Amino acid sequence: MRIRATVAAVSGALALSALVVPAAHADDSEGDTKISNVSVNGGKAVVAGTTAAKKVTVTFTVTDDSGVDWAQAILFHGPSIENPDSGAVADSVDGRASCSKVSATTSTCKSTFTLEPGYNLVNKVAGTWKVWAVAVGKDADYVQKDNAKSFKVQRAAKLTVNASPEPVKKGRSITVTGKLTRANWDTGRYAGYTGQSVKLQYKKKGAKTYSTLKTIKTNSKGDLKTTVKASADGYFRYSFAGTSTTPAVNSTADFVDVK
Repeated sequence: MRIRATVAAVSGALALSALVVPAAHADDSEGDTKISNVSVNGGKAVVAGTTAAKKVTVTFTVTDDSGVDWAQAILFHGPSIENPDSGAVADSVDGRASCSKVSATTSTCKSTFTLEPGYNLVNKVAGTWKVWAVAVGKDADYVQKDNAKSFKVQRAAKLTVNASPEPVKKGRSITVTGKLTRANWDTGRYAGYTGQSVKLQYKKKGAKTYSTLKTIKTNSKGDLKTTVKASADGYFRYSFAGTSTTPAVNSTADFVDVK
């Protein structure tokens, strides 16, 4: 068995304590132990704001013909579990997952992690994270997976809109302004998200869906500004499709009364 128990210091914001970490960064196994059905945060991206910590739950199934002895999961960002640039520690004393017996050969396991802006969440680690996992059977069979599951950790975004004047005469120009910001984990504040494509959308009063009028880009401060012709009473909003590091977001709707 090539995994080893250690107290390891990980570069950057995190110290992994009382954990089992791999001696070699490669998938490994012996015997019939298997890990399956890995789920992170219920299958949704983890989205964090500027200050509040996020609790992230990882669940997985372990099988072994002799029964399951123990299991563990670690979250990390970077090239490998041995060379991460951030990570998280399970909320248990010894770092191991909590496993519940389903049958003589199967257990469901769960680990809970805390991701905290300014600590193990810094701007450079937004994007794809991975789950390192190991499970051991009662007969000492084991499996180690360096990437049992990939998932997104993203910087929360906010988007505003304001259409004016209100009311406006039909055929006159409406100026639609707004701002796209996202969480800066390094400073603990929201800041403008520059150079991003954002759709201006319109929904006529009584309609059920929005249509896209045009796409514009945010300026160096994350600001948005464009003009359209007033045609009928309706709602304007901005819509951002998101990136690998930032989730999609829509502004609230701003109603304009056209006379």
